[in-house]
This record gives sequence, C-alpha cells and structure tokens, in this order.
Amino acid sequence: IVNIKGTNKAMALTVDCNSKYVYADPEIGAQIAIAEAARNIVCSGAKPLAITNCLNFGNPYNPEAFWQFVGTIKGMGKACTKFNTPVTGGNVSFYNQYSHNGNVEPIYPTPTIGMLGLLEDKNHQMTMSFKNKGNIIFLIGASKNDISSSEYLVSYHKVRKSPPPFFDIDIEFNVQSTVSKLIKKNLVCSVHDVSDGGLFISLVESSLVSGYAFDIITDAEIRPDAFLFGEAQGRIIVSITPSREKDFIDFMMKEKVSYLALGHVTKGEMRVDDISFGFIADAKKA
Repeated sequence: IVNIKGTNKAMALTVDCNSKYVYADPEIGAQIAIAEAARNIVCSGAKPLAITNCLNFGNPYNPEAFWQFVGTIKGMGKACTKFNTPVTGGNVSFYNQYSHNGNVEPIYPTPTIGMLGLLEDKNHQMTMSFKNKGNIIFLIGASKNDISSSEYLVSYHKVRKSPPPFFDIDIEFNVQSTVSKLIKKNLVCSVHDVSDGGLFISLVESSLVSGYAFDIITDAEIRPDAFLFGEAQGRIIVSITPSREKDFIDFMMKEKVSYLALGHVTKGEMRVDDISFGFIADAKKA
C-alpha cells in the first residue's frame, strides 16, 4: 500500500503468478494469475485498475512453448476484460530454457502480473492478520475435492503433472465483489486470500503477524487433504467480531456466494478438528 500524500487515498500494488498452473493449462493459468492479483488488491480494501506484465517463455520455435505463449495471451485477455484491468504495458522474454539430461527444455511458462489498484478511503484498508481472540473465522467461496497442481500434491506426493486447480472466472468475480462490499460496510476485521498451499497455509499466514491463531472444523463433504491443502480458486478467509455476526450473515444471505463458518481465533494455538498442531509462536520460529 503506497500513500498518496494530501489525500485520503492510497495505491495498492501486487505481483503474482503461479507457473505450475500455467504449465498445466496456459489459458486457465494466465486467468488465475490475473484473478489472484485482483484478489490480493481486493483483500487490501482497494479496487483493481490495471496491469503490467513480464512474460517469460521458452524458444518460440518450439511448438509447445509457442502454444503456451498463445494460450497465455488468450487467458490474459479474457481475465483482464472480466476484471476491467487493461494491460498498460509489459515485456516478453523468450528463449528461457535449461539443459536436462542432455535435452534443452523450455522453462515453466511464467507470465508474471503486476497489478495496480486504488484504495479510495484509507479507513477501509484491510490486513490479513487475526485481530482478537474469539473473533469468528469464515471462508467465503466454496471448497472443492481438488488437489490439482497444489504445493501439497507436488511437494508431498511428488506428483508434478496434473491439471490446474478449480477455477471459474464468474465465481471468482462474485467472491471478490462480495468481499469488497463487506470491507466497505466495516463487517470484517481481517481478510486474506487462499492461494499457494491452500487454506491451512493461509490460516497460518494470518496468524504469524499478530500471534493469534485458529481453531477450525473441516467440511465433512470435502476430503480433509483437499479442504486444508487444495488450491481451488475463488476463496477468501475473513474474521469478524461476534457482535457483527448477525449483520454478516444477513448480508451474506443476500449474496449469491457460498460461505462457511470455519471456527474462531485463539490466543495462539492452531487446532483443526480438535487436534492441536502446536502454537503459532513455535511455528514462527521454525
């Protein structure tokens, strides 16, 4: 967040891309890169305005590398149109490759997105950190039985090739719109998107800053690994004060967006389904 002196406004800036998603499906992966950048801007309380890009690909004479480039451009165009974030500039870098077992391989396609947003009222600036013990944690957006292209699948199960995670650009847009309204109505205390690593990692990230942690219950209709570590898009964690719970639920009932009560903020212990995963202070040291 960059202050604009002499006004009540600020700029919001973010950079984003997950090359695993783009490798899995260039068109969908590029859309996710735009959507996640927009999600970051929205979670700060700002409105996405425009992007620039740094597109990194292999040898364009390699048919697969060129196909990745073409798919990425199509995906960027579709997502930028949906989020009304025109491309103001950028650059393309080709011939990014490496030698593997004697073969020259293109790098994972990496269309890095830089996005600019405007925070129209600095009083509405949001942060990801949990604020007080006892605050209620909600997940906005629906979880899916999906672990595709997740850090969990790659790092733990060593499966490096899978489809991109669940993504629906209309659902994504509606979730972000709903969260923007929640922030403007002062109904939320913290806002953080679910992205790399999944829900559990996002909860930990919201805990690391303040030292407060979480006690949540998983969704019985979703596999525990997918619920905690899947990277299905279009999900945002918010926390609210108990006194605003009725107002929050009344508002969410009018929105056409899924939401789920996860649990509450704790003094520092991380708990999932009544199982302790230690204290955030120790996790922070690690």
